[in-house]
Amino acid sequence: MLTIIFFFFIAITIIQFLYYLGIFSKFAFIAPATFTSKKIPVSVIVCAKNEEENVKKYIPLLAEQNYPDFEIVLIDDASSDETLEVFEQFEILYPNVRLVKVKNNEAFWGNKKYALTLGIKAAKKEYLLFTDADCFPNSKDWITAMTSQFTLNKTIVLGYGGYQKRERSLLNKIIRFETILTAIQYFSWAKVGKPYMGVGRNLAYKKEEFFNVNGFINHIQVRSGDDDLFINEAATKTNTTIAYAPESFTYSDPKETYKEWFNQKRRHVATASHYKLFDQIQLGLFYSSQLLFFLLAILLFAFQFQWMIVLGLFLLRYLISWIIIGNSAKKFEEKDLIFWYPVLELVIICTQMNIFITNIFSKPVHWK
Repeated sequence: MLTIIFFFFIAITIIQFLYYLGIFSKFAFIAPATFTSKKIPVSVIVCAKNEEENVKKYIPLLAEQNYPDFEIVLIDDASSDETLEVFEQFEILYPNVRLVKVKNNEAFWGNKKYALTLGIKAAKKEYLLFTDADCFPNSKDWITAMTSQFTLNKTIVLGYGGYQKRERSLLNKIIRFETILTAIQYFSWAKVGKPYMGVGRNLAYKKEEFFNVNGFINHIQVRSGDDDLFINEAATKTNTTIAYAPESFTYSDPKETYKEWFNQKRRHVATASHYKLFDQIQLGLFYSSQLLFFLLAILLFAFQFQWMIVLGLFLLRYLISWIIIGNSAKKFEEKDLIFWYPVLELVIICTQMNIFITNIFSKPVHWK
């Protein structure tokens, strides 16, 4: 039995090597990002529901972008606080702000995709750039950095949406590490021609891509996924690229408690069950191989079975993954996480297992 476990451990280790060396290295060792303004007319789209305080802080930062031709489409999704009133003030204050007021619709009650659809249809520009109401750009050249990646063929641009740093907070490190691990995956798969998701905190595409797949209609019944499910359906090897210059990043305030973050990740995992079969398999195989790698190694160490070979493979896998994660973290300006990598990886693996089990017995709650 231990011999079978040993060879199974070797197979799992090889799978991990294939992911890190064959896929994730494509982003980790990519050349530094550069960009040049193409001055493409752009509609920046922000959908908000009960985000009064956030929009007060962050919409002015969007209005101050150093870009010659852009409008800001503000979508109020039937807010019950003062969000709409704040948006109306911005409409008066900024000449390039367009306001879309969404009233509750019985057929699409509380469905963010319905609100976004109205905003996309109202947008006057052909190129759309999305962020969330609780996000802010990393620089005044955010629009420039994101739209510079558009070409005649590349009509979908995947960006990075990070979280602000909090000093002396382990939870903050966990949140940011999970975020860069997710970004490494979807950036790397896009580089090898298999894009499967993007994040609504920082995403751009040409309006025709939205109508080519009939918008969100094929997954309108799924309350989440206006970003990743859309990209999973619309993105291809030929039409998708990535933006990873620091100027292209956006940031959000991280969750303050583990429970809040855990519930957020439950929603994301539940949405992934609607991905294309290949994408579900590759994600499931990666996360399950991570878990099995540690469980099998511990078991073999406990019985001291071929322990020198097991230790060698264990250390080699860690060396390879640490280098690749570390190079990627530098690109995301998250260098402080590199030292914590072994601890953070174990926490993420345990959290993912907990999420998987929890989602079996209860459904996560979606849009506000």
